[in-house]
Amino acid sequence: MYHLRLPPLPRYSRRWVRGDVASGLTVAAYLIPQVMAYGALAGVAPVAGLWAIAPAIVAYAALGSSRLLSVGPESTTALMTAAAVAPLAAGDPSRHATLAATLAVGVGVLAIAAGVARLGVIAHLLSRPILVGYLAGVAVIMIVGQMEKVTGVPVDSGSLYGELHSFAGSLNHLHLGTLAVSAASLALLVALHRWTPRLPSPLIVIMIATFAVWVFGLDGHGVRVVGDLEAGLPHPVLPTGSDLVDLAPSALGILFVGFADNMLTARAFGGRDSHRIDANRELFALGAANLGAGAGQGFPVSSSGSRTALAASSGAHTQVYSLVALAAVALVLAFGRPALAMFPRATLGAIIIFAAVRLIDVAGFRRLASFRRSELALALTAAGGVLVFDILYGVLVAIGVSLLDLLARVARPHDAVLGQVPGLDGMHDVDDYPSALTVPGLFAYRYDSPLFFANAENFRRRALAALDACTDDVDWFVLNMEAIVEVDITALDALEELRAEVTGRGITFGLAHVKHDLLDDLAAYGLTAKVQPEMIFPTMRAATAAHRLHSKERHP
Repeated sequence: MYHLRLPPLPRYSRRWVRGDVASGLTVAAYLIPQVMAYGALAGVAPVAGLWAIAPAIVAYAALGSSRLLSVGPESTTALMTAAAVAPLAAGDPSRHATLAATLAVGVGVLAIAAGVARLGVIAHLLSRPILVGYLAGVAVIMIVGQMEKVTGVPVDSGSLYGELHSFAGSLNHLHLGTLAVSAASLALLVALHRWTPRLPSPLIVIMIATFAVWVFGLDGHGVRVVGDLEAGLPHPVLPTGSDLVDLAPSALGILFVGFADNMLTARAFGGRDSHRIDANRELFALGAANLGAGAGQGFPVSSSGSRTALAASSGAHTQVYSLVALAAVALVLAFGRPALAMFPRATLGAIIIFAAVRLIDVAGFRRLASFRRSELALALTAAGGVLVFDILYGVLVAIGVSLLDLLARVARPHDAVLGQVPGLDGMHDVDDYPSALTVPGLFAYRYDSPLFFANAENFRRRALAALDACTDDVDWFVLNMEAIVEVDITALDALEELRAEVTGRGITFGLAHVKHDLLDDLAAYGLTAKVQPEMIFPTMRAATAAHRLHSKERHP
């Protein structure tokens, strides 16, 4: 049974107080408008984003292994929540909020179960090209989903293409005041981010937009605002079993994406002060945070790279900064609700679009294209999967494409005929060294991959083709197995077929660099009984020496 071991609390230094407090207040200023926007993105009341962060922050501060990771509502999980819940809610806001909270509970339960099973390795299933393409697809969906808020054009919710079609057909309802507020907010966000990146630009924009609504009475001219917020704490609603079953596939997808994002962000900032990130502990922390968010009538939470970066740049040292930010949010909810009610929805939509545009990693696409075209193709395929199959199925497409790419690479690996290079120890690929010379009578072959069902036939065929292409007289065939660290039954069948074909030509078959664990597998299959014991060599040097001795005995 797996036992969760909490990390030892770092000895807190009074020198950190100033940095943690200043960072907490800075993050709170950025967090309040951001998570309200993400609440709207998830399809719940904007204030639900604020309620969701309280238990999430406390849970992660107690259980998480990162000192800087900012946990709470995040754009991708918010959008996935809306996609999962909207079809089941059927337009009922109360039902939508209950299902969103239930989804958070489902994510929490699955995360804790994954932590118990020590499945932290799943964080590595998404490769960099897949993440770049996936986030680009998510960004497009986020932008399209905000068209109604930033233009005032009524849009029927549904698929991405349904929203685009609905928007194009209703352009005659464009509200110029709403468009002006959103355009001005977006322009100000871009300007502040470019010229004053250390300031909480979303908070500044929200304050200016709210002041404009109050001074000019824009809400009386058709510019929609957040409206009155509930004064009391949310009332927890226990999820039903049927709801949990219906939302389980969506919860699994959100967990995978959210956990991968957690690990990438935590590791990126963990290296700055050399603290270790424990993947399985992160699963427990993420699970507890989502259980808390669900109990607080919020929605699934993950981590925010932008808030984490802001905390790091503001001088944060420990998760105390998150608790300071939480205290600041509580004060705002207690005394600042009238101001929050005047937030224009157009500005919240502009904040989401601004965050979405930053998810599109143009430099990342260029880097992939300059490195290898196939990597770029993977990124574009992942983006297309999200746009064509919707975001939840896009997760599965991204995972599938990543695994297929891995299989394709392993199924067609590099192979080599080995020879000796003057002045260089060992045996090397003759294609890499024009001066390499094969050992007369010895055909040394290397296959640079584990052997399994996907490449077994490729291995057998290419080994025989390389032997057929050899113009020298060959009396020994030695397979260098230093790269073959794993086999399955299909691969062993292919290896036995290769041995039978080689020996049928009157050539002695041998093995070199066989790992001990692999030798046990070969013995269990019965292959070592068919290969002479003296033809299994620890190194290619030993194989070459044995062949030289054999040649001298045959031709003294």
